[in-house]
Amino acid sequence: MAILKFTNGYWLTRDEYDVNSPAEAFSAKQNGKEMTVFAPYKRIKTRGDELNLGMTTIKLTSPVEDVIGVKLTHFDQDTHGPSYKLNNLDPDVNIVITDKHASLTSGKLSVNFPLRDEFDMSFTADGREVTSSKFKAQGEILNHDTGVHYMREQLSIGVDEKIYGLGERFGNFVKNGQEVRTTNQDGGTGSEQSYKNIPFYISNEGYGVFVDQPETVDYEIASENVDRVQFSVAGQSLQYYVIYGPTPQEILHKYTQLTGGIQLPPAWSFGLWLSTSFTTDYSEETVMKFINGMQERHIPLDVFHFDCFWQKGFEWSNMQWDRDEFPDPVGLIKKIHDKGIKVCVWLNPYIAQQGPMFEEGKKKGYFIKREDGNIWQWDLWQAGNAFVDFTNPDAVKWYQSKLKALLDMGVDCFKTDFGERIPVDDAVFFDGSDPKREHNYYTLQYNQAVFDILAQEKGKDEAVLFARSATVGSQKFPVHWGGDCLSNFKSMSDTLHGGLSFLSSGFGFWSHDIGGFEDGPGTPTPDLYKRWTQFGLLSSHSRYHGSDVYRVPWNFDDEAVENTRKFVNLKLSLMPYLYTQAAHDAAYGNPLMRPMWFNFKDDYNTHTIANQYMFGSQLLVAPVFNSEGNVHFYLPAGKWTSIIDDNEFYDVPEGGKWLTKAYDELSLPVLARQNTILLRNPKAVHADYDFTKDLDIHLFDMQEGSTTVAVVNQKGVDAGHVTVDRSGNTLKVTTDGLTGNATIYVHEDGQTTKAALDGTTATITL
Repeated sequence: MAILKFTNGYWLTRDEYDVNSPAEAFSAKQNGKEMTVFAPYKRIKTRGDELNLGMTTIKLTSPVEDVIGVKLTHFDQDTHGPSYKLNNLDPDVNIVITDKHASLTSGKLSVNFPLRDEFDMSFTADGREVTSSKFKAQGEILNHDTGVHYMREQLSIGVDEKIYGLGERFGNFVKNGQEVRTTNQDGGTGSEQSYKNIPFYISNEGYGVFVDQPETVDYEIASENVDRVQFSVAGQSLQYYVIYGPTPQEILHKYTQLTGGIQLPPAWSFGLWLSTSFTTDYSEETVMKFINGMQERHIPLDVFHFDCFWQKGFEWSNMQWDRDEFPDPVGLIKKIHDKGIKVCVWLNPYIAQQGPMFEEGKKKGYFIKREDGNIWQWDLWQAGNAFVDFTNPDAVKWYQSKLKALLDMGVDCFKTDFGERIPVDDAVFFDGSDPKREHNYYTLQYNQAVFDILAQEKGKDEAVLFARSATVGSQKFPVHWGGDCLSNFKSMSDTLHGGLSFLSSGFGFWSHDIGGFEDGPGTPTPDLYKRWTQFGLLSSHSRYHGSDVYRVPWNFDDEAVENTRKFVNLKLSLMPYLYTQAAHDAAYGNPLMRPMWFNFKDDYNTHTIANQYMFGSQLLVAPVFNSEGNVHFYLPAGKWTSIIDDNEFYDVPEGGKWLTKAYDELSLPVLARQNTILLRNPKAVHADYDFTKDLDIHLFDMQEGSTTVAVVNQKGVDAGHVTVDRSGNTLKVTTDGLTGNATIYVHEDGQTTKAALDGTTATITL
């Protein structure tokens, strides 16, 4: 189905539509902390004009400070769930209604209406208009050919304004000019479809907009009307929220206050995950051969993942080990645990007709049904697939009981695949939910069911998923990965674009299939494998996975083994920095990986960059996307020093600088910005260790004054601090809460000086 367009050019309406728009805000009233504005579809000049006339009722609320909710209603009709679970922090608001004006203010953000004048709903903050809904922007729309009703909003954008987000989208990072339909689909990473649709966008002009509609939302982003962002839904009402920052960090903080906080995954999940891959042959012998092969080559491994065929084919998901290939799963899991490695197994919410769970679920009514009472089935994926109905509390408990049995065997976490192909037509849910609203929402129910049993059995701090689909609120159940990408450099770049869009949409953590998933003819080339390894191990979560080719590095070449070893060790050494950043970012509702413009909002050169990113607030990463090793990357003003190449240092003048440089297959730009205190442990062999012990303290071009960083423990709680006070050429380093031996490395203008910590302090003269 095509994206909804209601107009024929700027002036005309398409023949099949009747469009009514508020002509004026006729009146307003206050009810406690809410304000309601009544907006008829023509100007009211006489009492006779009030007859035979429709209007939009506009309800204004504020659930979070600096966030204003807008609900546009034509006919006040009930919806049949589900709805996003939003938080109401009940902030103070100021409502002013006079004969000529109505406004509601929350924090710095106000919504304003002139009364009895041409319709104009403007949002203002800090003395400027942030965005607005102008005359004829809103629409109450009827398709008179089909009888379907729609509600539309159009919010104005400025001259240099850029729009980002809307979930994981693999095209251009800047969304201006694009059409987006927020329907979760299993479409791979090479099309306009997405596994993770989030009806939230963020603007470089200091605000975000969340459309609180779980069903499909159609967006026209500076496309149908090039001066506006348009969004529309089928139905009689439309709810959205304008969120003022003004920084991107503050916008996401308030968005996650509204929709749910980001859960911090356990530290061990940040290490390397190795998969069996999908359609490869594997057994206990194969698995142990790979695990032992990594250890023999001194490549640290934190998680081993069993993909689909840990179960028998035609029976997915049956939650039972294929005993022909894995005769003693408990014994195998113990062998893996004895090597300090966690175990993950694949599952999905689709139950094949041949599997042993099918008859049980059918008998007890645990599957989505058709209107005739039969189970909703098809043959896509596995023969006779049925869908677990997570709106049925008993079905949730049943599904969780199967997972608990696996956890009792020693399984540590689950890859929650799929959740996008949820039926809409002729679908009946246990609780009567509207299938159109349930389609995207299903992934939240599915992943929450899995996360909750993990939290119940292992503790919330230890619960982690590897999920593909997502919707609003799924940030509470990390981690998510990018889905089925192709094994080529362009798809690697597209994957990053999708990740940065996703992470701009209220999520904290993200991963992808290192080497690409779909092999096509042959295997990933060694150069692609090595470059994707670097990118993958400089992402929040890192997993080797593919379709029909094993992803162990010795299958490619000797340098691939060296490359993997180097970048696994690099990531493990950075865990004191990464996990501290992750804990602080998650608590504030921000991503660990983030677009360049998040950290350099005042540098407009960064606003369109999508092939490099900040890894935490202090490290810049520019992956290599070609076999030649060439990288075209941008550095904002300041001093930048490589953390993997002692000879790479840049002193960038005001205005920033683009560079093009070739890197061998063991290197890429990974640069620390000036005034960075980077805590590392180069001896780490797993991702989960004491982040306060035996640290190397790297200081990069420290500036005048005092700078402090924290370091967390394995639970993500601040456990130590390092403070650097600079006066001229003298640095005083003070530590608190660190144990063991610490060495200081001062990186100044491309030169490195080594110093020892005397107890808890050191004074260094450069």
